[in-house]
Amino acid sequence: MNRTTRRRLTAAAMTVVAVATGTTACSSGSGSTSTEGADSGTYTIWDPYPQFDKSSAWAKLLDDCGTTAGVKIKRTAFDTSDLTNKALLAAQQDNSADVLIVDNPVVSTLAEAGVLTTTDDNKLDTSKVDPNLLAAGQAGAKTYGTPIGANTLALYYNKEVLKEAGVDIASVKDWTSLTAALAKVEKAGKKGITFSAIGTEEGSFQFLPWFWGSGAQLTDIASGEAVSALSLWKEWLDKGYAPNSVINNTQTTSWQEFSSGDYAFAENGTWQLAGAEKIGFDYGVIPVPAASGGNAAAPTGGEFVTIPVQGDTGRYTTSQKLVSCLTSTENLLTTDTTLSYVAPTTEVQDKQVATNAKLKPWVDAVKAAKGRTSDDLGTKYPKISEQLWKAVQSALSGSASPKDALSSAESAVK
Repeated sequence: MNRTTRRRLTAAAMTVVAVATGTTACSSGSGSTSTEGADSGTYTIWDPYPQFDKSSAWAKLLDDCGTTAGVKIKRTAFDTSDLTNKALLAAQQDNSADVLIVDNPVVSTLAEAGVLTTTDDNKLDTSKVDPNLLAAGQAGAKTYGTPIGANTLALYYNKEVLKEAGVDIASVKDWTSLTAALAKVEKAGKKGITFSAIGTEEGSFQFLPWFWGSGAQLTDIASGEAVSALSLWKEWLDKGYAPNSVINNTQTTSWQEFSSGDYAFAENGTWQLAGAEKIGFDYGVIPVPAASGGNAAAPTGGEFVTIPVQGDTGRYTTSQKLVSCLTSTENLLTTDTTLSYVAPTTEVQDKQVATNAKLKPWVDAVKAAKGRTSDDLGTKYPKISEQLWKAVQSALSGSASPKDALSSAESAVK
């Protein structure tokens, strides 16, 4: 692939560029976010962690990796939603960062736009990464970077509420037993389950474990299996096992409902662990069950560390050293603890569980997780996701049956 081809942005990528805004970025170095003027001894890193300033453990790790590679690091942190736009614009101007850390669904957009090098180009070793996590950064049989960590969804449960309702959590193994547990909880005068079904990507994100757990595929969102998943959610609302508020719930407001202490279950993510420790009641976590038992595949969140295309290909060797340092076994344990992520390798996951046994169900959930752009969906995913959340909204609000809502969604995708 020649340089001209690599720099040619696709129509989809140009759309992202067109909506770029002036969101302020913070930098641990001085000057603008431009990579121009960086001499051979300075390498630029862009990340989506503005919450970490230059005194943080994360910023210090970047500097330490730079020192190990014999270079100085110029780091700039962007808001997640702004980082993609900045990366695409920088690529247009032949001014990309040396290392780019992005939300994993964005990788396919940047790869299709010709912004990223492959691991064949940059010689990154991804052999230790769990294949299901690496798949989120793959497209067209090529791999574009390596995950720095992952989060996903599981079911938090209130031990006291289940005890009062006579529910043994060990009995919850599939959809039938989960629904039976919700019925017992409701009969005992408590509330069943809360989740986020809002009409945004958050709603699709939360629906996917049930969608995939039914056996459905994103290439056919109107299948019988998909209808069964949406019918499950609709049944819960109709029977009062889930509140009507889920239609407007974000993952944050859903967590607030669970935090009240009245709900037996809440579908939420790894990022709530710190809050869960302060919640005021005993809780536990189980992976989302699949329809017929076992763990459902939940969508993976988390970032990929990538190496953008450079006019000076001689820079790749040092960039590869920086990425290898950031994602090394020695550094991942501390980094993923800081970011509240499950590590992408079994070796570090085992160390995390040894340090904190409460991470075991999250490691299990991550091992069963699946990238939203996996199955080589790439940039097709956003359109599918939008139609999926619209179908969920239609069905839960009662404006269409689950079958009709998903049939309309499938037609819109095509």
